[in-house]
Amino acid sequence: MTITGNDIVNQITTGVNGSSNRLSSLRKAMPQILAVMVKNVVLISFGLTVGYVTILIPALSENVASNEFHLDNSQISWIGSISMMCVPIGCLISGIVTDPIGRRRSMQIINIPFIICWIIFYFANQLWHFYFALAMGGFFGGLVEAPILTYVSEITQPHLRGALAASSSVAVIAGILIEFILGTFLEWRTVALISCVFPVTSFCLLCFMPESPHWLIMNNKIDKARKSLAWLRGWTSLEDVEEEIQNICRSQKMEESQKGDATIHRSFIRRQLESAKGYTKKTFLWPFTMVAFLYFLSHFTGSTTLQTYAVKLFETLQSPIDVYYATIIMGAAELLGCIVSLFLVKYCGKRIMAFISITGVGVCDVIIGTYAYVMNIDTFASSDNTPAASNFEFDDHQWVALGTLVCLAFVSHCGFRALPWILIGEIYPHDIRATGCGISGAISYVFAFASNKVFLQLGAMLTIPGIYWFYGSLSFVGLVCIYFILPETEGKSLEAITDHFSGKSKLGNKVQRSKKGQLCGNINLAFVTTEPEYRQKEDVDSKL
Repeated sequence: MTITGNDIVNQITTGVNGSSNRLSSLRKAMPQILAVMVKNVVLISFGLTVGYVTILIPALSENVASNEFHLDNSQISWIGSISMMCVPIGCLISGIVTDPIGRRRSMQIINIPFIICWIIFYFANQLWHFYFALAMGGFFGGLVEAPILTYVSEITQPHLRGALAASSSVAVIAGILIEFILGTFLEWRTVALISCVFPVTSFCLLCFMPESPHWLIMNNKIDKARKSLAWLRGWTSLEDVEEEIQNICRSQKMEESQKGDATIHRSFIRRQLESAKGYTKKTFLWPFTMVAFLYFLSHFTGSTTLQTYAVKLFETLQSPIDVYYATIIMGAAELLGCIVSLFLVKYCGKRIMAFISITGVGVCDVIIGTYAYVMNIDTFASSDNTPAASNFEFDDHQWVALGTLVCLAFVSHCGFRALPWILIGEIYPHDIRATGCGISGAISYVFAFASNKVFLQLGAMLTIPGIYWFYGSLSFVGLVCIYFILPETEGKSLEAITDHFSGKSKLGNKVQRSKKGQLCGNINLAFVTTEPEYRQKEDVDSKL
């Protein structure tokens, strides 16, 4: 009997990898995709609270007999910004508050305040009711940030992690678009009642999702971690995930031992002071300043205020179609822009994506300002203040404003709005990455609050042409600054990015592409570093 060398290799490979090879790639990916999609229902619920502001402002400021609320510009600005003021508070304490509870359970519990918010909106009959519900929605929307970010990174495999993490922004924009559609056809109280369905659904669906294996191991729940990982890796057996479980255990023990050796002889206060020094070093201050500048540009170039004051802007610039239909189109453009950004960052890199997006935003701002100037539109539309027009016929030119506002929504979400959120996960050193992400996210919402709060006042002071020319100027100044301060991190390792911001090396401005045929994942070197004897001789005579 003759056994070929290939037969022996096949037998060895089957013996080592037999059970894992039984599962297709699709089956391995499906439970991870399912868990992330269920997590995204939480983000859709948060997106609903963001989009609700856009339909609430015109509903509460209409000067009609049936309207029980009549808000002035100051009250409207608080409605538009108070939620964003409370989100940073939730972001800053998100990790501390939710870490003892667990990732999945934190996301599940946070749905309860969202439900309460919608109930308050439905029964609201005083202005402070709206303020309280918006503040609560913003705070708990920030509080959910840490469990959502960590849950995705801890349950997904490396080759799926990027795309599944990027789906978060799509979920938020989808929630905003859903609210725009509901607000177009239904009264605002009815919209609030219907919106309760999403957090209730999210709470129920999360009951069937597994907890993060990393969190379970960190809390000495090894058996539950095995079951969770087996579910996430294609509903497979516990034996198939044992190796990955052991790797996670070793990694966590190594980190604990390193921290223990370094801090065992130091007092608690001294350890805290030494830990805080990481936030005074160049490795934190340089990337934080860069990403804070990107957040500032993303919020003070017109796209944030467009989303909040969409109905009022479409009324002011006299949209040729119903303002609520125009808002739906704008929301669809934002969603499409988020999807396009997934391809831009992959094939063009972050620098090119940023250049395209910010240039488009600047051009749109200039066009809107020029249009308002030519049409003599200086102030925002209201029941007592209708903008005057020049000798031009609006019927011939009003499509310019509608098309440009929709284009502004699209190009801003094509990359520039998402860029800083992509960067914060990779620009900070490992030991301060989690807290750095929280601080950066808080800064983003502070800028969002400020831009919404001062928008109407700036419009009154600078006029509408002036404020959009100001936004355009900031966009082009930002474009020049981005050219010099933003390195290309796409395709680069986390170590290389950290070395760049510490000054040890330079990343350069080109995207690093992986070579064709390069293997992905971990390779068992026992099978590739040496050439077995039986592979050298094709045919081996059996002695049996």
